[in-house]
Amino acid sequence: MIMAWVGTKMDTRFRHVSHTLVVSDLHLTEAEEPDPLRPQWMRYKHRDLHIDPRFARFLEFQRQRLPGETELVLNGDTFDFDAVMAIPAGPPFPVSWLERLRGLWPEEEKSRHKMRVILDDHPVFVQALRDWILAGNRLVLVVGNHDMELLWGAVQQEFQRALNLPVELRDRVRICEWFYISNGDTLVEHGSQYDAYCLCSTPLQPRIRRRGRLWLRLSFGNLAGRLMLNGMGLMNPYVESTFIKSLHEYVLFFFRHVIRIQPLLLWSWLWSAVATLLISLQCGFSPAVRDPLTLEARQQAAARRSNTSAGTLRALDALRVHPAIFNPWKIMRELWLDRALILALLFVTSIQLIGFLNIFGSFSPAWAFLAFLLLLPPFVFYARSVRPDLRNTLRTLRKVIPTALRITGTHRAVIGHTHEVGYQSWEGAEMLCTGTWSPAFEDVAYTRPFSQNCFAWIHPAPQGGERRVAELLEWKDPGCALVETGQDEQSLDGA
Repeated sequence: MIMAWVGTKMDTRFRHVSHTLVVSDLHLTEAEEPDPLRPQWMRYKHRDLHIDPRFARFLEFQRQRLPGETELVLNGDTFDFDAVMAIPAGPPFPVSWLERLRGLWPEEEKSRHKMRVILDDHPVFVQALRDWILAGNRLVLVVGNHDMELLWGAVQQEFQRALNLPVELRDRVRICEWFYISNGDTLVEHGSQYDAYCLCSTPLQPRIRRRGRLWLRLSFGNLAGRLMLNGMGLMNPYVESTFIKSLHEYVLFFFRHVIRIQPLLLWSWLWSAVATLLISLQCGFSPAVRDPLTLEARQQAAARRSNTSAGTLRALDALRVHPAIFNPWKIMRELWLDRALILALLFVTSIQLIGFLNIFGSFSPAWAFLAFLLLLPPFVFYARSVRPDLRNTLRTLRKVIPTALRITGTHRAVIGHTHEVGYQSWEGAEMLCTGTWSPAFEDVAYTRPFSQNCFAWIHPAPQGGERRVAELLEWKDPGCALVETGQDEQSLDGA
C-alpha cells in the first residue's frame, strides 16, 4: 500500500500560512555503538553526533518566536533508510546473506522494521515533532532519495505510531511524494529528481517486482550507499569528498588509514561495486508495477497533498532528468569499475604481447611487467580526465528551477539534496539551498564539520508587502544568524 494515512483528509489550512520553516537532509538513521578497536568506524552513526537535542532546541526556539500556526517542512532525506543495517531477531521475512552484510531490501515489512529502528533510536527527535504539532503547528515531509521508503503505507503507520497524536491532530501531518507548494509562492523540492544517479524515475508508481517480491525501485545512488558505503565505515556518506577522490587521494587515504583498520578494502570495494552495478541494472530496467485504473486517483491525491493540480504535477514530473542507469558505462565510472577493467585489459594485453614475441625469441615473463608500464601512461591520462558526474546536480538545478517556477506559478524554490548551502536570484525569482544537518565531517578524525545547520525561513514582508520574503539562516544553538548570501548579515538571537 502506498501513501496510506498521512494526508488522507485534505485540510485547506495547508493552502495558506504566514510562516514556513524548511529544513533538509537530517539523515536520521540507526545508532552505531562505538568499537574500541576502530573508534572512527561508522563514526557518523554514533549517538554523540545525533542532532536530536539541537533540533529540539531549534523547534522550541521557533515556537516561542513565531506567532500563530507555523509550517515546518522537512525537505527530504529526513530519514536515511540506506544506512540501517539492523536485522530483527527471528525475522518474520526471508533475509539473504547480502542483506545480513549490507542491510534489508526495500520491501514493505522490511522498511517498516527500519523505520521502527530509526524512531526508537531518536526519541528526542520524535518528541520534538510531537510537541511542535501539539502546539498548533503543522508538519510536512517531502520524500527524498534516502527516505523513499516513506512511500510504503506500513512505514507511514509506524511514523504515526511513534508520533502518537490525538486523532483530531493527525491531519496536521502530510507526506508529499517529491515536492510541496507552500502558500502558493514557494516550491519546496528535495532536488534528487534532477540528479541522474539518485532520482526516483517513477515517483507515482515506484514499485517493481524482483524475485517475486514487491520492492521500491531504488536509484543507483541508494544502492551504492547500501552495498558499498555500508561496508566502508571510514568514509562519511554525507560528504562527497570522503568517497569521491582522485587516484592520488585514494592512495594516500589507503596508507594513512585503511591499511590499519580495513586492509581488505580493495576486495570489499570490488565485490560490492560489481553487486551494485548488477542490482542497479536489474532495478533500473525492471518495469513498474502499474495499475492504470487507479493512476488518475493517485495523481489527484498526490497533487492535493502538494497543494497543486494533477496537470502541474505531471509537468513537474516531466522535468526530471534521464536516469544514469540507462548508460551502464557512466555507472561503472562512478564505481571505478571502468578503471579496474582497463587495468585488467592492460595486464592481459601485456601477457599476450610477450607470448606473441616468444614466437620469435625467448623473452622472460618479467618483460610483461615492462610492457605493462609502457601501456600505463594512457590509463593514467584517462583516469585523471574522469570527473564525477554527481557534482553536476547544482548546474542542472540552475537550469531547471526557472522552468519549475513557471510551471507552478511560484517565484521561489527551496532545495536540499546537494548538502550545499547557497542562494541565487534572477528576474524576481530565487533559489535557496539549505544544506544538511547530518553529521557530515570532511576528515576521518571528525574535526572538520561540513554542515552548517541551515534552514529557510519564509515570512511576511516587514513592511507589509503582498509577497512573503525568504531568508537563509543558520541555527547557532541558541539563536539564528543570517547566512551571507549577498544580503545584510543580521542576528535573531533573543528575537
